Amino acid sequence: MQLDDAAATEALAWRLADSQPRDGAVVHLHGDLGAGKSTLARAWLRRLGVEGTVRSPTYTLVERYPLASGGEALHLDLYRIGDPGELEFLGLDEAAGALWLVEWPRRGAGALPTADLAIHLALVAQGRALRIEACSAKGREWVDRLHDGEVVTVS
Repeated sequence: MQLDDAAATEALAWRLADSQPRDGAVVHLHGDLGAGKSTLARAWLRRLGVEGTVRSPTYTLVERYPLASGGEALHLDLYRIGDPGELEFLGLDEAAGALWLVEWPRRGAGALPTADLAIHLALVAQGRALRIEACSAKGREWVDRLHDGEVVTVS
């Protein structure tokens, strides 16, 4: 699927938020710098009722947000970590049942929970290319809810 602009990326984020599992999920956001990972995560968090500033976790590595419906969302940006072991010091152990939105997940390989969805974004001449990959049974059920006849490239 192609996302023509930021508005299309935000619309996708809303669909993902509206269809996500209620018992938490782990989403890995893949793509080069500027591919739209943060735009997607911010719009997703807004759709879930996060108010106020939605900060980029580029320097803090993780930002935690209470959700309007209860529960918590974690937005991680692992671009700046040098070793996956650094995640041990972020206090993520108690985040069971949360929504995890993880940018640059390869840098945390082995220290992150297994993804339910992997979202791949790539810059192309006219916007962004999108591929959504289900990585678990929960992810496959999510993709089924998401893929209701619209053209969405999924694996």
